[in-house]
Amino acid sequence: MSQINIVLVEPQIPQNTGNIARTCAVTGARLHLVKPMGFTVDDKKLKHAGLDYWHMLDITYYDSLADFLNIHAGQEEKFYFFSTKSKQVYSDVDYPDGCFLFFGREDKGLDESLLLKNREKCVRMPMISEARSLNLSNSVAIGVYEVLRQWNFPKLQNFGTLFD
Repeated sequence: MSQINIVLVEPQIPQNTGNIARTCAVTGARLHLVKPMGFTVDDKKLKHAGLDYWHMLDITYYDSLADFLNIHAGQEEKFYFFSTKSKQVYSDVDYPDGCFLFFGREDKGLDESLLLKNREKCVRMPMISEARSLNLSNSVAIGVYEVLRQWNFPKLQNFGTLFD
C-alpha cells in the first residue's frame, strides 16, 4: 500500500493529536511525533480523542526535529511543509508515495527558518485573509485526504450500506 507520513512538530494540544491519530489510523497513515510536546502520551484527553483506534496506529516519537531530520536524511524530496505563510496551494502538488506532510505547533506553526530552507516544498490551504489559521487536526485531515484522492484512495473502502 502507498504510504503517507504525518509529522507533527511540537504539538501542544492533546485533543488535536488524538484526532490526528484517529485520522492516521483510519487511513493507514504513519504518525511521527516530534518533541517537545505540550502533553504526555498517556494524557487522558489524547487517548480519549483517538481511543478506539490507538491500537491501529503506526507511531514513532523523536526527541527533536534535528533527530527526525537526521533519521530521515535522504528523503527530503518527499517533504511538504504546511504553512499559512506559503504561496503554493496544497492541492497543486503531486504527492509521491512515502511523502511526509509536516505540520507545526498550534500556536506558532513551523519554524520560519525551516520554511525558508524549503520554500519550494511549502504549501498552504486557502482561507479568508482575516482568519489566522485552520485547526491543526482539520488541516491534517484535509492534507491526508488530498493525497489519498490523488492516489485514488488505495486500499480504502469507498462505499457504504444504508440500512432501513
